[in-house]
Amino acid sequence: MLRSIISFVFIGFSGLTVAQPAVSTDTASDPRAVILIIGDGFDDQHVTMGRNFLAGHDGQLVIDALPVRAAVQVQTEGKNTDWVYVADSANTATTLATGVTTQMGRVGTSASDKDLTTIAQRAHAAGFKTGIVSSSSVTDATPASFMSHVSSRGCENPDIILGGELYSLAYAGCPQDATSNGGPGSIAEQIMKAPIDVVLGGGLIHFTTADPTSGKTALEMAESQKITVVTDPAMLAEADSNKRLIGLFASGHLPVRLQGSDGRVAEQPDTSALNKLDWRLGSVTQPDPITCEPNPAYSNTPGLAELTQVALDRLTQPDGKGLFLMVESASIDKESHVRNPCGSLGEIAQLEEVVSVALKYAETHPQTLIIVTADHAQAAQIIPEPSLYAEVPVPVYSPGHVARITMPDGGLMTINYATNGFLSEEHTGANVPLFANDVGEGLLPGFLRQREVHDAMAKFLGL
Repeated sequence: MLRSIISFVFIGFSGLTVAQPAVSTDTASDPRAVILIIGDGFDDQHVTMGRNFLAGHDGQLVIDALPVRAAVQVQTEGKNTDWVYVADSANTATTLATGVTTQMGRVGTSASDKDLTTIAQRAHAAGFKTGIVSSSSVTDATPASFMSHVSSRGCENPDIILGGELYSLAYAGCPQDATSNGGPGSIAEQIMKAPIDVVLGGGLIHFTTADPTSGKTALEMAESQKITVVTDPAMLAEADSNKRLIGLFASGHLPVRLQGSDGRVAEQPDTSALNKLDWRLGSVTQPDPITCEPNPAYSNTPGLAELTQVALDRLTQPDGKGLFLMVESASIDKESHVRNPCGSLGEIAQLEEVVSVALKYAETHPQTLIIVTADHAQAAQIIPEPSLYAEVPVPVYSPGHVARITMPDGGLMTINYATNGFLSEEHTGANVPLFANDVGEGLLPGFLRQREVHDAMAKFLGL
């Protein structure tokens, strides 16, 4: 099964024509498309993990064949200083969506709490079709940043926006944004009103949560907003093409494709009692290897490539101006938070399939700019197996949590998570990679800031 999954990623890859014709200057007669693919947390460590696992040490990913490669600096405004050096998904997605740097947690808003117009909103106003696809809840930080404006990413539904508990902790919410206080409403409410033609992903729970003041849910807005809402992928083909489409295929985030054998994730090495007394003594036992295997829950939901194809089919019009589509492979990050490398690897496989779908689309729509990048870096690093210091006559082991992944070729790849001892690993502050097809040549230099990625997309669409 695993080998069939890996093989699926590369179906047709050898025959793909990555190079695209040069960018035309005639936007009126030659519709343009931007397909922005965001791998949440997809830094170079995860790229390498994915390549090793999916293509083999001497192989290539689909993204490796893209001719444009750049390093992107991630910038985040601080509350008490000019800058902080590690970001979250809200502020980085907001920068990609708007070209403005902001503070962590902010969705579509500046550090001074001003609403920022997103590239999706501007594209729609200019006559382009627009779509958002994610393997997360569509109210989560990254997709939300292209469709909504709130001061805090946790304000996903009309209940929590007024404050309460979030992850069992007291949460202030965004009461100034609540409709009961004259604001635009929660993220779910804003998505129902947003000028986005297609929205596909998870997050149904946020659309069925009632506002305690009005007693209404975001989902109840669908009829008045002329929206078709589907919760079963089988209903996609029957959806009214004259209405906006919102597909919500899970209560929360969509299930990941792969999981560790017996549900295992990274574990701490087991140190003996003597070693706990003195690091030079005793022994250390490494966790047993983990095999990545199919997650049964994944079979009940649509894959990211399938949703991307649905979006492209609905957004493409023979006489249309073109389109803007953002696709997020969300669980590279989410599974790294919980130290589950198999979950991240399965999500990287999904990202690869999305890129293949985008490249296939560009074959018949040559003025298509494809950009693959990340919002921020994430915890996970490949470490030696065995340790470079294994022959030193004292117990040697990696701090934090370790997963020793059994590779398709039978070898072991060891992944370490060591940003903290809390329940969730943290983001890191490295640059992130960017890949693009050759339509991006001249638009995307070898080094750029995240806001400049937005500027390049806007320039290409003439916004």
